[in-house]
Amino acid sequence: MDTDFIYTYPPLIPGILKKRYKRFLADIELESGELITAHCANTGPMIGVCKVDSRVYVSKSNNPKRKLAYSWELIKVEKTWVGINTSLPNRVIKHILEQEKLPPLQGKYNQVRSEVPYGKDKKSRIDFLLNNESGENPIYLEVKNTTLAKDKIALFPDTVTTRGQKHLRELMDLLPSAQPMMLYFINRGDCDRFSPADDYDPQYGKLFREAVKKGVTILPCRFDVTPQGIRYLGLAEVEN
Repeated sequence: MDTDFIYTYPPLIPGILKKRYKRFLADIELESGELITAHCANTGPMIGVCKVDSRVYVSKSNNPKRKLAYSWELIKVEKTWVGINTSLPNRVIKHILEQEKLPPLQGKYNQVRSEVPYGKDKKSRIDFLLNNESGENPIYLEVKNTTLAKDKIALFPDTVTTRGQKHLRELMDLLPSAQPMMLYFINRGDCDRFSPADDYDPQYGKLFREAVKKGVTILPCRFDVTPQGIRYLGLAEVEN
């Protein structure tokens, strides 16, 4: 195992994307010539990362209860592999938080909790709540998978997201008694900058800038994605 990987994929199977449809489904032709239907965890428009006849990788589950044995994991966009499985970023972040291997947060907490209710009505759940020994100024960390890119700039979101807007408002409401943070999981290694995608959701961009001004910490985390595993590359520069 390469010790540089913060996450190692199980053995993946190569193929070619033939069709993505009904949001959750993708038809993929394996090297053997077999045509399979894989589960697509990314239900959004997947702008720029869903080109037919692109090289892809899938994983296969041995769970007999699953309707679809295969899951779409990666796609090749020009020379860059991009992560497709949107269930993976939170698992990766949880792992590196528990191992205290995320540099921007090292030494700032001693407890990691997931899916903790918060907000005025306690009906929302924060992805991660990080507490320190004093119990003061806890870190509320929300994670957003990011695959849209233009000119080496990672962009979020790729469509109007009322849920994402709500998360920014709720993070701002936590100030000043807590440390709210938004982590953008840049699921491709070819971007060194990050910006809100105003062309796709101008309201999100407006709230993003307001959140930054009020003190919400932005962590645009860059990851190099390969069929073998994922490496952490550091933070992208924020352009807002």
